[in-house]
Amino acid sequence: MKDTPAVATLPMPEVRRASVFADYVALTKPRLNFLVVATSAAGYYLGGVGSTDFVSMAQAVTGTALVAGGAAALNQLYERDTDALMRRTRLRPLPAGRIAPADARIFGLALSACGLVILAARANWLSAGLALATLITYLVIYTPMKRRTPLSTIVGAVPGALPALIGWTASHGGIDRSGAALFAIVFCWQLPHFMAIAWLYREDYALAGFPMLPVIDPDGKRAGKQAVYWAFLLVLASLEPTFSGLAGNVYLAVAAVLGVALFLLAVRFATARNEATARALFYGSITYLPLLWIAMIANKL
Repeated sequence: MKDTPAVATLPMPEVRRASVFADYVALTKPRLNFLVVATSAAGYYLGGVGSTDFVSMAQAVTGTALVAGGAAALNQLYERDTDALMRRTRLRPLPAGRIAPADARIFGLALSACGLVILAARANWLSAGLALATLITYLVIYTPMKRRTPLSTIVGAVPGALPALIGWTASHGGIDRSGAALFAIVFCWQLPHFMAIAWLYREDYALAGFPMLPVIDPDGKRAGKQAVYWAFLLVLASLEPTFSGLAGNVYLAVAAVLGVALFLLAVRFATARNEATARALFYGSITYLPLLWIAMIANKL
């Protein structure tokens, strides 16, 4: 894989810079950060007792989003060389040279620090500690692991799932069975979701030297098995909020239907590994999570 950085020799297309502001926003990976905002807000709402303090909720979500945005900027700083090798990432601000690495470092550290301070001051130390754990796990463990082993995908699901628990602890004050269930749901959900992404962009990952499962196993059997395995665990995890008393029987029925549907998409992908089945699993996964959150929140209204 180290002998295939052919994309680096391709001419960089000339792209007009929209604005400095837009480039710095791009460093925070706004589409990914939207998921952070949604899961942390859902966690906060579900963890609260009595009426929701929406001002405190906004502060907790803002703090979590700032930490996530800072982590994304620092991740892009670390991966700017491999981003330059992949077609879908080589026009990002750092590999394209629109933002200097030193400026990106300051920006990422500043966002992360502001987010941690907001969580510690306006929520509680536990949620700030979990946000710090998110930052460390994402940057110190997951990001370097991506270049070495496909197990990085599982490790990367930890910081991806922690925002739900950060929101929960910000309103609930502690971690209990229901909060752990929210973490487990988002953790399990990410694996079939990412197996679909890894398959769709396997050529890009190969060019950059990332040993994702569809790269080291081009047939895709291992990626398919992983998608099925984690989709099955997701079905079980999604039922736990009812058993822990967080949600009721209507939610249980919705979660079961959604979980089985996603599981079948994973089985279809594992059986016939192609662009169509991978894309169906991808779109099914991004539909699944918001519908599950809506069902859980509606249960509390």
